[in-house]
Parts: sequence; structure tokens; C-alpha cells
Amino acid sequence: MTTDPRAALGETLAATATDPLRRVLLTGGAIVTMDPVIGDFEQGDVLLEGSKIIDVGPDLRAHGAADNAIVIDTTDAIVSPGFVDTHRHAWEAQLRRIMPDVNDLGEYVMSTLSGIAPLYQPADMYTGTKLAALTALDSGITCMLDFSHNSRTADHSDAAIQALTDTGIRGVHASMRPHFGDWNEQWPADLKRLKDRYFTSTDQLLTLRLATLATDEVAGPALAYGQDLAAVARDLDLWVSIDAVFGPTSSQAILDWQRVGILNERMTLIHCTGLTDQAWAAMGNAGTTVALAPSSDAQIGLETAIPAIDDALKAGIRPGLSIDVEVALASDMFTQMRTLLSIQRMLAVNTAYWTTAAPQRITARDVLDFATVQGANSNGLGHVTGSLTPGKQADLLIIAAEDINNMPLNDAVGTIVLGADPRNVEAVFVAGQARKWNRALVDVDVTALKSEVGASRDRILAAR
Repeated sequence: MTTDPRAALGETLAATATDPLRRVLLTGGAIVTMDPVIGDFEQGDVLLEGSKIIDVGPDLRAHGAADNAIVIDTTDAIVSPGFVDTHRHAWEAQLRRIMPDVNDLGEYVMSTLSGIAPLYQPADMYTGTKLAALTALDSGITCMLDFSHNSRTADHSDAAIQALTDTGIRGVHASMRPHFGDWNEQWPADLKRLKDRYFTSTDQLLTLRLATLATDEVAGPALAYGQDLAAVARDLDLWVSIDAVFGPTSSQAILDWQRVGILNERMTLIHCTGLTDQAWAAMGNAGTTVALAPSSDAQIGLETAIPAIDDALKAGIRPGLSIDVEVALASDMFTQMRTLLSIQRMLAVNTAYWTTAAPQRITARDVLDFATVQGANSNGLGHVTGSLTPGKQADLLIIAAEDINNMPLNDAVGTIVLGADPRNVEAVFVAGQARKWNRALVDVDVTALKSEVGASRDRILAAR
């Protein structure tokens, strides 16, 4: 038995993990709920029972509500909802930063999707997806949509889903056939098998989606969303994630979807750079959700290269945020929040420069809302996660507020958005279970993972 109190508390959490009535009280820290009704607390408590949040308030112990709970002292820390990633190509994680200076979408497509993706075996899908999900958890992302667009065989899909299961993340498996190379042509028919095998309950950590592209420009007409794929999604009762939503051709596609009645609130459109006002109006009227990729749009230079935050807000859409491709980009949500905040505020001031107009700036709370509540909405899980609301799942973070890069704590939201980074994430809970504790992932052999990841990477690159 360890003598370290924090480690001992971790052992207690592990020993009681299977108890559905276990209560855990997080007490004494700053609470950022992202629930507009409950609000925030400079010092407060969050009470969990089993997988759910059951109460949030300034002093729950005073009323006896936390009797017999495991007590976690969060003094000098911030308790917040977990971040939600709305779009990441997780299978690519072994290739992180292999092309940091990628110049445009075409270069990425030909290098990664055409040149490397066909070399992936199911075991590589498992390793890449597992690495991405564990990294997400380590940096405070409790829910991740894996846009898995390398489903060459049923085994490739099974491996990606198994990886999400094994990490304990709240995951959305968005399945798409590969763009190029040989494959078994099992998609989209295989979605029914996947649903029947892995997604039999609405009360589980994983959900399933259909993933596809907006137009035929990248990989031909079979991957362009239209009435046939809309029928697949409708018949299987699936949401749809649509990538590569760029410019005039995607704008026209959106209007075409509206005309035939397949543009709706169960769709997430990704990137959305360079769209017309008419397309945005159609999306807003349909209740369509949006996933922005701030660092991807700006760094890779997708269409206008400007994250479409102002367009989304003008259309009445509050977007979620996403990581996109780790072959060229950062892996964490802190980077996405800061990138978006800086770009939007820069453009707001620039637009008003030499005028008498007041710049229309977004705020730190706005981007935290995008990274939590709106991300959950975009993933179809707004009723499940995204805020510290009683009744929702206990997906939350404990962030060290008095580490050297954060001290002293003056504003909790500002600290999360502008001060913190993955090293400050002390603990991560998903459905009430500690997936990171005492600044380390729980039950993860990082040394063994390093060997697995390196071997997969080396095999793939040697096969080129």
C-alpha cells in the first residue's frame, strides 16, 4: 500500500470502480460548469454517483449530500467539463508531425491518403487510433469523434473500434471507405454489421456515425454525400459527419441537399471555409452543426485559410472544435481554443481599423463553450456530456491552477483557455471513472506503447 495520499486515493478509486452507487466528491476548487443556469463557483463542489454528476454547489457537505463519498480535495485547482473533439483522423497518429510544413490539402492528400494509407494493416489502425485516444485523454479530451477514413476491410474498422473501447474514452466511430488504393468495397454496407455488433445500446461510451465527403473533388462521386448515403444514414438511424466542406462547390452541394431534403440537424459539416452566405443560411435554417478545425484551416491553408467562426455565428451556429490531422498539427484542444481566439480577435480589430465601428470580438468563454458544450452538440451527445450539469455523465477535468504557468488563479475560464496546457491536467474522468490520475494515464504502460507505436510506424514507412 502506498504512503502517497494522492496515489492511495487513486487506488481507492480503482478498487471501487465497478460500484454503480459509488459517490465521489470533488471539493474546494474553482468550478466552471459551462451550464448557463448553474453558473460557476469560485469555490465549490461536484458530486458524482456512479457514472453521473448528481449535484454541483458551493458546499455540498453542509447538507449531508456527500456523506460516505470518496473525497477529492480540489483546492488550488479548477474542475471543468472535459473537452470534446469533433473530428480527428485518429489512425494517422503514428505519423505525427511527419509533414509539419505541409503546403496545402493536395500535398496532404497525396502523401498520406494516397501514399501511406493503403499500407495500413488492421493492427496499425488499432495502434494509431489507440495512441490518438490516449493522447486525447491525457490532454483533457474526454470525447473524441474519430473520422476513420481508412476502412479498407471489416477488420480495419473492427480494430479502430476496439482501440476506442480499450482506452475508455467516450468515442464516436465515424466510418468511411478509403479515398484511394485497394479495399474490400464493404462500405457502406458494413455499417449495419458494425451497428449490430458494437453499438447495441444507447447507454454506452461508443456511438457510430457515417462519415463521407461533401463533393466528388477529392476522391470521386462514390464518396460525395447525396441521397444514397443519406438513405443509409436514415435506415440505420445514424448521424453523418461530412469532411472537406470548402468553397463554391461545397456551397452548391449544401444548397442541393437543402433542395432535396437531406440537409438537417443530424449532420456535422467540417471546416466550412469559403462558403457562400446562401449556404450558411441554409445550414442555419436546418440546424446543421459545424466542426471547425482552427489550426488545420490556418496552417494547411484550406480554401480561405480562415476558420469560419464569424460566418457560423452570423448564421446562428455555435460550432464545435476539432484537431484534424496529427501528421501536421498539434494534438490538444488548448491549441485549438487559442488559435481560434487569436485569429478571430485579430480579424475583428482589423476589420474595424480606420473605422468608428466597435470590433465584434469573441471571448475566452466563447471558445471554451465551443470546446465543450458545442462540441458535445456537434457529436450528437449534448444531452450526455459537455457541461457539469446534474444528470449528465461525469466527464470532467481537474486542472492545476497554481502550477508555475497558472499561478495565481485570478480567472478560471481565462486560465483554462490562455494559461493551461496538458501538463496541468491532473485528472480526467470519463463516465465517473478516472482515466488520468495524479498527472498520469491510468493502467497504461507508456513504455510498451512507445514500442508498439514505433514498430507500427517503422513497418509502414519501410513498406513505401
